[in-house]
Amino acid sequence: MPPEGWSRAQRRLHGAIAVLVLAALAMAPVMVGLGYSQLLLKFLLYQAHKSVGLLVLLLAAALLALHAARGRPSPDPDLPAWQRLTARAMHAALFALLLAMPVLGYLTAASAPIAIPTFFFGLVPVPHLLAPDAARFAWLRGLHEWAGWSLALLLAGHAGMAIRHHLQGRATLRRMWRG
Repeated sequence: MPPEGWSRAQRRLHGAIAVLVLAALAMAPVMVGLGYSQLLLKFLLYQAHKSVGLLVLLLAAALLALHAARGRPSPDPDLPAWQRLTARAMHAALFALLLAMPVLGYLTAASAPIAIPTFFFGLVPVPHLLAPDAARFAWLRGLHEWAGWSLALLLAGHAGMAIRHHLQGRATLRRMWRG
């Protein structure tokens, strides 16, 4: 039997992932747009962005494991079947992107033509398992950017639908906030 609500751990992981993804999305255009006259800031933002991405990967994997172990609450029975199906597909796409984005980012950094090291939150060196390759880097960077825009759109839709359901009097946000 599925649980009635989300556990405290599930809610906290969801919130942490949301904050981290928003931070990574906000950092991306700033770090890319900085000129080389601000090289130190550019380097620090890239390191922070990569660290946040790796942390999102770990937390998303933990949340998926927790969902598998504990289960997920049943969807609102008043929702039409097409909305339940759409919600399930959106959640699957969100998790796929939450796992793929950091991997694509890592592969992009690892294949960069200029071998710049990655340090997890400035402390732990993360080895690059790929050799520098300009063509692979360009392809992966484009894929990572495309996936980032896709993630941003899905997140906006996810949040928008949660607010819409709340305004319609459904318990969607209450279950997320209170379990």
